Amino acid sequence: MKKALYICLVLLAVLTWRDWSRREIVHEPGILVTELPRQRDLPHSAPIVIEEYRLTPRAEFDLRARVLSRENYRWGNESDLSPLDLALGWGVMSDQTVLDRISITQGARWYFTRYDFPAPLTDQQIIGNSSNMHMIPANRWVEKKLKEIRKGNIVRLKGKLVDVDAESGFFWRTSMRRDDTGNGSCEIFYVEDLYIEDG
Repeated sequence: MKKALYICLVLLAVLTWRDWSRREIVHEPGILVTELPRQRDLPHSAPIVIEEYRLTPRAEFDLRARVLSRENYRWGNESDLSPLDLALGWGVMSDQTVLDRISITQGARWYFTRYDFPAPLTDQQIIGNSSNMHMIPANRWVEKKLKEIRKGNIVRLKGKLVDVDAESGFFWRTSMRRDDTGNGSCEIFYVEDLYIEDG
């Protein structure tokens, strides 16, 4: 009986610590990220091969952003290549005052926003200052750091936007714009370096 109680207490402590370590970071009101994502096209770049996947670099990509949401993936053709998505915001979508009025969720590789009227921002402002990005870690260190990211973190990410093709016939195409919506509007981000400012 004592052994079962001890095991339950240990499990409870582990679950409590896990939930605490993943808690959302809340900031003071105001825009936290003023700079826009930076992108430089790569018209002729050598492919990156990861097991059966061939990644074609389309652009160098660098951004500082607030993490609006994160979603881990374990199933699907691309989950072994891209184990998580980050919904990221900059400009007005990094302001706690705005985010307190918007519900943000992710699922099935999509990013969703919902709000009560009157809207805190126009849809164009939300679209132009945030994006759902599929993360492909370039190495084990980056993969480990990506797993440490929490909702509310301010992060700096560097790498490449890539198109993906697989031997199976599977393909995935990155967005090259920040103002698009719908299918194909997410960035496929091969992350080579990252820094968590408030981790």
